[in-house]
Amino acid sequence: MCRYRAVRQTQRMSEGHLGVRVPAMVPEDWPAVRAIYEAGIATGDATFEVEAPEWEEWDAAHLREHRLVARDVHGKVLGWTAVVPVSSRRVYAGVVASSVYVSPEAQGKGVGKALLEALVRQTEASGIWTIETGVFPENKASLALHEACGFRILGIRERIGQHHGLWRDVVYVERRSPLIE
Repeated sequence: MCRYRAVRQTQRMSEGHLGVRVPAMVPEDWPAVRAIYEAGIATGDATFEVEAPEWEEWDAAHLREHRLVARDVHGKVLGWTAVVPVSSRRVYAGVVASSVYVSPEAQGKGVGKALLEALVRQTEASGIWTIETGVFPENKASLALHEACGFRILGIRERIGQHHGLWRDVVYVERRSPLIE
């Protein structure tokens, strides 16, 4: 359903992916969010980060109005998404960089899609016209998810940074909102 044309109620929670709800993240979710982030870091193919930050650092960097978690029918956090501004310059106020992480046991079950669909709806409703992110080329699942949700590959930033002593490439992708002119 990521490829959609009609604008629906943007403030409603995303449901329907195996009973997954996607409400706003609250500070009490941080331990679960951090554990999922750490699991992603441990794969070696999710981020250049080598450890999750403390809550205060993470909280200060991410836009409060665009933090979401995926919950199962019992309320357990299965994944999360959040955005950071790409620049403090006013001209880029509608451009953000996103992160999407899904717990290992929930991967491949539509959780990432539910999160990214909800993030797209929410950011568009607030006037954000571009979501961008970088993905390691080895992270095929993330690249497929982003493509399914309307992201396009802009290019590959070759040897952009070292990770565990190795130079890594990053596939740069973005989604431009068709709703915002």
